[in-house]
Amino acid sequence: MTAESYLKGKRILAVDDEKDILETIVDILDEAEVDTAADYQSASEKIKTGNYDLAILDIMGVDGLKLLEEAVAKQIPTVMLTAHAINPESLMASIRKGAIAYLPKETLVELDDLLEQLLAAYAEGRPPWKLLFEKLGDYFNQRFGSGWQEKDRAFWSDFSRSFQVGRGIQERLRHNQKVLDKGI
Repeated sequence: MTAESYLKGKRILAVDDEKDILETIVDILDEAEVDTAADYQSASEKIKTGNYDLAILDIMGVDGLKLLEEAVAKQIPTVMLTAHAINPESLMASIRKGAIAYLPKETLVELDDLLEQLLAAYAEGRPPWKLLFEKLGDYFNQRFGSGWQEKDRAFWSDFSRSFQVGRGIQERLRHNQKVLDKGI
């Protein structure tokens, strides 16, 4: 018995200023309905007016971190996808602003598999960030250098302690009207 795909039939917004990256995402995520935007303005409008199950945002060129805030405010699970902004600072900013994952464009060829696993974790209430670091921890260590988390020890210590709830989940809950209506 094959499990149902988490991507099948999902409405996904992919935002990147590189046309070839958008085309690749559309091709790879053929089970989903992928809407695209190549700049901040059109992406922001789509976030405001559309209903998406997932957003995939480039950080550079489209003001991805600002779009992340907008997507989180609309309760859209969001994955950051970047090449030029691969650094600990943008990774931490993505976590703080509520992204469920941060993927290097180098992993684009396995985007569908990574998203399947991340969305499954998200849907089942497991922390997607834990899964991401299990899968790509060696990549981040190699890319950022050994001991890269030591420079921001307080952040990573807090992040580790709150893994089960996670800062991103907390940020999404801050925008969930059902939670706010209960006074939580």
